[in-house]
Amino acid sequence: MNRDEIIPSIVISAHALARIAAKAAQNEAPAAQWRVLSILEHESGLRVGTLAQAARTTQPGMTRLLGDLERSELISRSADPTDSRATVVGITDVGLTALCEWREEFRITLAPHFADLDDADWSALTRTAEILAAHIIDPISDAGAHE
Repeated sequence: MNRDEIIPSIVISAHALARIAAKAAQNEAPAAQWRVLSILEHESGLRVGTLAQAARTTQPGMTRLLGDLERSELISRSADPTDSRATVVGITDVGLTALCEWREEFRITLAPHFADLDDADWSALTRTAEILAAHIIDPISDAGAHE
């Protein structure tokens, strides 16, 4: 694999792993739910429009999803302290717990796919995860936080 193919391959593989894990775990929750909770885990208190943009969905679609998440007590909505006309969204303790459980479920579900890896392969994956985490700059803070 040449250098130009590596990052796209990682992205495609990550999406495939998420689909495989969701199907195997019979997790019925929409992927958008976990995407939103993951975003809010790192940056709570986002406006609906900013969250929609970060999750790559429409604002009406996000509003519907947030209604479902709020009814499940996974998120909370409140008035923006800087502009009472706007709403900000935060993840709840229930949401954080659900997110942790989802990640553990995926870890358990995917473990058999990686059971044959040796220590060198695990070291390579560990280093890859570290590199990706260090080089991913999430544009949420820059993307209309005060729309």
